[in-house]
This record gives sequence, structure tokens and C-alpha cells, in this order.
Amino acid sequence: MAVAAALALTGCGGSDADSDVVRIGTTESDQAWDVFEQKAQDAGITLQITNYSDYSQPNIALTQGQIDVNLFQHLQFLGEYNVANNADLTPIGATQIVPLGLYSKKHESVADIPAGGEIAIPNDPSNQARALFVLEAAGLVKLSSDTLAPSPADIDRGASKVKVTPVDAAQTALSLASVDGSVINNTYLERAGVDPLSALFKDDPSSPGAEPYINTFVTRAEDKADPTYQRLVEIWHDPDVQQALAESSKGTSVEVRRGGTELEPILQRVQQTIRDGK
Repeated sequence: MAVAAALALTGCGGSDADSDVVRIGTTESDQAWDVFEQKAQDAGITLQITNYSDYSQPNIALTQGQIDVNLFQHLQFLGEYNVANNADLTPIGATQIVPLGLYSKKHESVADIPAGGEIAIPNDPSNQARALFVLEAAGLVKLSSDTLAPSPADIDRGASKVKVTPVDAAQTALSLASVDGSVINNTYLERAGVDPLSALFKDDPSSPGAEPYINTFVTRAEDKADPTYQRLVEIWHDPDVQQALAESSKGTSVEVRRGGTELEPILQRVQQTIRDGK
């Protein structure tokens, strides 16, 4: 994939209605992006792609106007960012839900993980909460409250089988050799050569509770109706892009077709929950 530097280009993005150049940021680099970039080019849209090394950067870059659109995050992550930074970044179209899984190099099943075993999870608040729900559903931890955004402080250690170690999301896959298991986002599975089909346990992307984990194209609020950005959402759902995504995710990615008007209420609920501390 052609990866461009983050250049502030004159006349690109929502500031110029005649522009066919879109600066887009992501943390991903797979064959789906190659196909997406080519399909956009065929539609008269030149993508300037900036690939960021971790999840903390693309929203900051979008807020600061260094890029026009980003595509890397689910609604829960976006809500955490908006609330923490008093920002109004806005989803304009869904892409997919990717199940979050528990992986291990030491054990072949959840039952094999020993009492007192160590599990690494992402340390950013949204993925950390989702990872804890994965471990709870797998029977490895017991949460002491019914909060929708649990942290390690909500683990009932006496009633839990394993201990949990939060690490940077990029380190979850790299930690596999030294822990009993890791909850790893798909972005880092590919980079570490971990087969997504080897998960010992995954959450259910079709459940109503999965809505906060819908991945989405995101813009600044004032640009949400930009027709070029809306066209990118359509291109992402082109059958060739979806086929490439299915191949790169080994069939684990679940396509979601929802527009911004459907996604914004979900984001608002997520953000209110975060503000309420529930």
C-alpha cells in the first residue's frame, strides 16, 4: 500500500468543494486498503493515506486538521476521545464489526488457562472495557459491578481465575510469548502474524451490545455531509473491497451498512454513558 506522509495540502478536504484529494488516516495496512485506494482512484478520488503507529494519533490529527477523514476506530473509542477532549468528531458511515478475541501461544483452550494465569489486554479505556467483557464471557474474570465501561479496578480478584495486565494495544500480540493469553485487536494480529481463526474465545458481533463496536469513517462535524467523504463510504462497501477485507480478516470481519444518521444516536448514548461514569 502506498503510504503518504501527513502533509497539509492546500485545497484538499472539505475546505475546497472542487478537490478530489482526501487525506485519510488509519492504523491499518492490508490488501483491503490497496483495493479501496484503487477503487477511490477509479472514482476520481485521490487518497493521501497516513498510516499511524498507534490508536492515539488519528483523532488528534483529524481534530487539528492534518487529515480530513479517519478510518480505524469503533464508536466506543470515538466516544471516549470526544468526551475526554470536548470534541465533536462525527461518524459518517459504518464499515464493519470485528470480533475481539483471546489468543494464546501456551494453551489450546480457555479451560487450559491455569488459575492465576496472566492475561494481557489493551490499556486504552474503550478496548480495555471490551476486553474485560470478553474475559468475563469466557469465565476467566468476575466483574464486581454492572458498569458498561469496566476497568481492572472493577475485577473481583477473589472470584476471578486469572490476573489481568493492561498494556499498550500494540503490545498485546508481542506479549503472547510471556503471558498465558492476550486479548488482541485485529489490527495487531496481522502485524504479528497471528491467525485470527486461532482465537480461544471471541465476543459476538451480532449481539445488540455490539453496537458501540461498529467501526466507522469519521470526520469533523462540519464536514459530515461532504459528498466526497460520503462517496468513500460507498466505495468501502464495493464487493471487491469487501472480498479483500474478508480475505485479510480470514472471514472474521462482519460488514455493517449504517449511515451517519443511524450512527450518531449510538455515539450520543455511548458518550452519555461515559459522562455518567456508568
